[in-house]
Amino acid sequence: MRRCRLTAGQRHDAPQALPLLEGLAPAYLVADRGYDSDPLVAALAARGAQAVSPPRRKRRHPRAYDAARYAQRHPVERLFSRLKPFRRVATRYDKSDAHFLAFVHLAATVLWLRDC
Repeated sequence: MRRCRLTAGQRHDAPQALPLLEGLAPAYLVADRGYDSDPLVAALAARGAQAVSPPRRKRRHPRAYDAARYAQRHPVERLFSRLKPFRRVATRYDKSDAHFLAFVHLAATVLWLRDC
């Protein structure tokens, strides 16, 4: 099951991680440095999941992470890089969330069809 939640462009997306994980039992969560927060790591540990994200640079006591598993983020990051040339996605011209998300789905479909 894939889930998606839109936030305002100036908002950070890390607070959306726990609501998106509701009802799921992942073994691990692969994310970037922005998701290295103590509450998120503790919530994942309470669920029996492992947070796989590098620690923030300013942490006094950096936590260990699985670098090999962290490298699995590459395909997702590559998808975002391929979506950015679609001007409507990069600049978010659409006013409503429904229209913006519909175009993101359309752009992802175009990319998927190109790769077939």
